[in-house]
Amino acid sequence: MNTSIASQVRYLQRPEGRISYTVEGTGPLVVAVPGMGDLRSTYRELVGPLREAGYRVAVTDLRAHGDSDTTFREFGDIATGRDLLALIDELGGDELGGRAVVLGNSMGAAAAAWAAAERPDAVAGLVLFGPLLRDRAMSRFAVASVHGMYRVLFTGPWGPSVWAGYYRSINKGRTAPWLKEHAADLKRNMKEPGRLRSFRHLTLALTHSVVEPRLPEVQAPMLAFVGALDPDYPDPAAEADWIESLGAQVVRVPESGHYPQAQRPDVIVPATLAFLRELQAAVGGDWSGPRA
Repeated sequence: MNTSIASQVRYLQRPEGRISYTVEGTGPLVVAVPGMGDLRSTYRELVGPLREAGYRVAVTDLRAHGDSDTTFREFGDIATGRDLLALIDELGGDELGGRAVVLGNSMGAAAAAWAAAERPDAVAGLVLFGPLLRDRAMSRFAVASVHGMYRVLFTGPWGPSVWAGYYRSINKGRTAPWLKEHAADLKRNMKEPGRLRSFRHLTLALTHSVVEPRLPEVQAPMLAFVGALDPDYPDPAAEADWIESLGAQVVRVPESGHYPQAQRPDVIVPATLAFLRELQAAVGGDWSGPRA
């Protein structure tokens, strides 16, 4: 399946398989990564404006998602963070490499934050959409119950439909005019051989507990968008306050659930471009030049 936004799919070779991505435009490098169960086309509202504003935009799929291989055995925030760093190195263009601003949604935001803590030399800034940077407080019994539910929901032929329906349900508030089409793409992609199995493995392996203790190490400027209606937070307002306490610039997005990059481009696009312009001014132009 080709879920490319507008350009030819490329592949990054990793130890367990290939990660798919696309690149558009020229200029300072911006790398975007979706959240769990999503496709790179979730960024369709951002790619065009970023390219037209003079940025080189790489949008990657997660392991076993989209056009990526299904041969991966390791999943989660750290695995995704390592893939992001490998892609930045791949697109750096010289022996010293270059830096990128990383955009991430949901678990992709957690992976981006981990990458920024792990390699400050590679990440110039972070733009996070519906970021899940810590686990909910849950008992061991509750966690075991949730994992048991995942094993049932994402094992049979009903799994792709269950996920597509859930995905639509957490787009609370305004919805993208292409949400129905996008949900159908998610369902179709997950029906491909090996993808549902890999998705189930991701749901069982995923924990943001590996990211939360690394957050004080993040040196890159952060912009975070938190949907006021995001059901993935017990309290969206409190989560926005907590993210702000980390030193991030936080935009509280009205009438938005878990996917503000798709639901409220009228808010996200101008704020993201303003953040990137400010970052360019701070670094004197192109942050993706050779690292110091």
